[in-house]
Order: sequence, then structure tokens, then C-alpha cells
Amino acid sequence: MAKLNWGMIGGGKGSQIGPAHRLGAGLDGQFDFVAGALDHRADEGRAFAESLGIAPERAYGDWKEMLAGEKDRADRVDLVTVATPNATHFEITKAFLEHGFHVLCEKPMTMTVEEGEEIVKLARASGRICAVNYGYTGYSLVRHMRAMVARGDLGRIRLVKAEFAHGHHADAADAENPRVRWRYDPSQAGVSAQFADCGIHAMHLASFVAGQEVERLSADTVSCIESRVLEDDAMVNFRMSGGTVGRLWTSSIAIGRQHGLTLQVFGEKGGLRWAQEQPNQLYWMPLGQRLQVIERGEGNLSPEADRSSRVTVGHAEGMPLAFANIYSDLAEAIRAGKDGRAMDPAANLYPRAEDGLRSMAAVFAVAESGKQMGAWMDARPPMFR
Repeated sequence: MAKLNWGMIGGGKGSQIGPAHRLGAGLDGQFDFVAGALDHRADEGRAFAESLGIAPERAYGDWKEMLAGEKDRADRVDLVTVATPNATHFEITKAFLEHGFHVLCEKPMTMTVEEGEEIVKLARASGRICAVNYGYTGYSLVRHMRAMVARGDLGRIRLVKAEFAHGHHADAADAENPRVRWRYDPSQAGVSAQFADCGIHAMHLASFVAGQEVERLSADTVSCIESRVLEDDAMVNFRMSGGTVGRLWTSSIAIGRQHGLTLQVFGEKGGLRWAQEQPNQLYWMPLGQRLQVIERGEGNLSPEADRSSRVTVGHAEGMPLAFANIYSDLAEAIRAGKDGRAMDPAANLYPRAEDGLRSMAAVFAVAESGKQMGAWMDARPPMFR
């Protein structure tokens, strides 16, 4: 089977997210890394791309040069990953979709709800894939949680509780560090800091597992370090489309927490608990029975979990392998489209542009609710109301 061609924009030398994408895209041998515009500094970007094995003529200085160079090639890239600063996501994603490319965009997909609706409409009209990298949905046991909920193991879902809390921005003396400061500056980050950066991952994970969308929310947002304009801590209550109650806490000042992404799901017939820092174990408590520990890599889990587990039981799988599952989903979707067939249902799990749009609507709803002392807000984008 011939490999698909893959290109990347952003994620250059020293990038936090770039290596995870390159590992994830290459892990299963589905994609060849053939093109890139990896840095806003053209010469550095070209040099780094060539050091990774990209041919000089496809090591581009910026994304516009890459679009011009790729759009008419017979062997052009099948998938473009956008891993640039947040404010550039909309423009780049829109341009590549308009020229018929499939796109995987880092979150946030856009900076406004209106831009998000435009991307959703464009992706639907073009028939191109626009995926958003909510990469934590790639973890095998997260997918098994979703499957357990969907097949009714927990009965009706009553409550989901999500957290994404760390303490890496807790030092007030670090407030002027440029690597930290921009996150709390509305001119660079938009209307929200911690919720838009981390909390939205937790909210999307809750929707992904519960199979429901967030419809209304109420938020208490605060800047615990007073010099910050945007929030560094938020508590969000929400209600979902199937009647499930949601609770979410996100923080960047929680000293002692490292990453802190966890999800608990409570239904009529049992409860589930998963933590991203211990991703190989899923805790399952059926009503009236003993606590069970489900291990990643065990035999005969759900098709979704079996398909997304590569390493034998007892060995750790981490974030790059979760990213790899997103890329594997996308490879299956692209191949199915080329072949004119239905894709494997167990692979049809990659987050869509619609997820990116819903997330942006939630960001604005949280920001407005925080200003209004927790007033309940409609969290749906206008086109989905």
C-alpha cells in the first residue's frame, strides 16, 4: 500500500508540539513527511526541514510559498498539519481547504465563533476533511470509555467530572516571562487564557466520551495572580444535550499538579475514572460490585480500544501514540475517500471542525459568564442552535 504524503506548517526546531506530530504521523508507516514550512524565519525553517529529510524544493519559507508549491503538484500532500501560533490557524486552514487539501489543525481551530462557522461550512461544501487536534481522544482507554458508554454499560449518564489543572504558572515572579505573559494577554490570547488553553481539552473529552454536546454553562473565572488580565483558574458547570450534568475545574496555579487531565463518568449502572498521567489503567466500578481495573492492551476490549493499542499490556503508551491514533484515523478516512468505500467505524473518531467550532463557542460563553458572575450562557454556536 502506497504511503500518503504529509506536510506540516509550524512545529519547527524547539517547538513543543512539533515532535509529537512528527512521531505520530510517522509511527504506523501511513504517511511520508514530504513538505514543510516549519518556521516563521524562512531560512531556519528551510534548513530544519531539509535536516529532517525533506527535499530542498519542498522545504518552504512560509505557508503561502508551500501552498503555491504544492497545489498543482501531481504528488502533492494528502494532509496538511497546521501547528502555528493560534491567531494564524484560521487563515492557513481556510486557504488549504479552499485548494482541496485535507487539514489537521491544532486547537484552537479559530479565534472567533464566526471564523469557526466559516471553516465548518467550507469543509462541508468542499468535501475535505478538517480535523482538530484534540489529541487526548487518541488514548486507547479513552476510546474504550466512549465505547462502554455508547453500548450502555453505564446506563444513562448522570454526571461527568473533568479536570485539567497544573501549577506551572503559579510563580508570580514569573509573570513577566514572555513565554508565560502572552497567555494572559487578551491582545495575543483572545478572551480566555486557562480555559481556552487547557479547560477546553477537558470539556471536549467529556463530550467525546459521553457522546453529548455542551448546551449551557455557568463559569466562575479568576486571576489568582492579580497582574493577569485573563483567568488562571476557572470552575465551570455545564449541561449536556442528553441531560448529563457536567463539572469542570481548570487551573494553572495548582502547585503540585503536573498535567492534571482526568475524567470521571457516572451512570445509573456504574462509574469510570481515567487520568492522563496514568493512561494504562481505567477504573470501572459497576453498581453493587467490586472495583475493576481495566488495563490498556488487554485482549477483547472494544474494537475502538483494540485498534488504537500498539504496545503489549504492561508497557506505557503516551501522547505521541495518542497523536498517532488521530493520524491513523485520518489515513483511514483519506484512503476510504479515495477508494469510494465506508471507513472502518472503529477509526471514525477523529475530532472534526464541528468540534473546534463548539469549543470556541464554549470559550466565549465561559468568558462572558465569568464577567457576569456565573450567569448561565448558551454554549452552542449560532449555527447549531
